[in-house]
Amino acid sequence: MQLIDSILGTQPAPSSWLVGVTAAVALAAVLPHALWRLSRNAITIAHEGGHGLVALLSGRRLQGIRLHSDTSGLTVSRGKPYGLGMILTAAAGYTAPSLLGLGGALLLAAGHITALLWGATALLLVMLVMIRNAYGVLTVFLTGGLFLLVSWLTEPAVQAAFAYLVVWFLLFGGVRPVLELQRKRHGGAAPGSDADQLARLTHTPAALWMLLFYAVALLSLFGGGRWLVGL
Repeated sequence: MQLIDSILGTQPAPSSWLVGVTAAVALAAVLPHALWRLSRNAITIAHEGGHGLVALLSGRRLQGIRLHSDTSGLTVSRGKPYGLGMILTAAAGYTAPSLLGLGGALLLAAGHITALLWGATALLLVMLVMIRNAYGVLTVFLTGGLFLLVSWLTEPAVQAAFAYLVVWFLLFGGVRPVLELQRKRHGGAAPGSDADQLARLTHTPAALWMLLFYAVALLSLFGGGRWLVGL
């Protein structure tokens, strides 16, 4: 009962210096290529999780999710290979990290630090059931275990710092994959990308979907960042 009250209740916002430090650490995990090769695994979890969640919500049957050591991933669902459900599922990947960050920023601005941590833990545990390869199981298990340990064993100040770090990372990390996708498409290296799949599904230019990905990522970063710093 005490745990439920804690999850549903609110917690005090951390100091402004802690918010700034977590933002700087998150940005440092995204910008350098060496660190990004490791930290991008977390963005891939959010990306493929977005595909999977929207597939289920749109009435498709989720068959499984695979995460690979090169930070790529694959989500397989069954259903009509066209229509609104397929379009929403394809569009969910590149927008998911930023939208999760935006939702997390809203929770943190409202003081729901504990709810964010336990909610993220629950989502990761549910996703773990749908993983279909060993590397994916290891990645999601370790990530979910980290959230569980922080949520269960650490002091409120540590929980607040971790929650703000995660949300900043999702907001910053949601932008870089879109930039990388644009470079790959410009070089002809990603003919089967989500943007190209959406172009075939909707008979519209892939550039319009790239514009949507950019808009979601940048607007989420701007709006979520304002909420996190208390503006």
